[in-house]
Amino acid sequence: MDQVRQRATRDQQRLDSGAVTSPKDLENLQREITSLAKRQGDLEDVVLEVMERRESAQERVAELTERVTSVQSKIDDATARRDAAFEQIDGEVATVTKEREVVAGSLPADLLKLYDKLRGQQGGVGAAKLYARSCQGCRQELAITELAEIRKAAPDTVIRCENCRRILVRTSESGL
Repeated sequence: MDQVRQRATRDQQRLDSGAVTSPKDLENLQREITSLAKRQGDLEDVVLEVMERRESAQERVAELTERVTSVQSKIDDATARRDAAFEQIDGEVATVTKEREVVAGSLPADLLKLYDKLRGQQGGVGAAKLYARSCQGCRQELAITELAEIRKAAPDTVIRCENCRRILVRTSESGL
């Protein structure tokens, strides 16, 4: 764009100086000055468009940067909450593990062995509550004959569900 301005200025000076005397050369010089002025206008329009696009892009960058900052803040917050939850869960696991060790120490070895075996086979649940005549492990209602046998069994007898084979824990809510 500066080259176009310099050339237009130089041509205008030649025209104004009177050094060009030939009418044909004068006409050519005037056409060139007009052409250079048009070219300069076109270039200025391009520069303005580029500046507007640059400004728009800078605004978009600022907006996206703000959004990234906001999202990163949310990520940091979620990470902190997750880490706190992990700490709490780890503490609960340690407490429950200690409690389990105490309870497991008071059970007969053969019952504990059966429970651990069933737990491994049944996705971590080796015993289930008998609630309202249904096994809470498999959610199946027990047959009337099974319930009659359970009623007759001694309180310390190990009872197992006929459907899922888990140990059934009898309570006052068993429906016996």
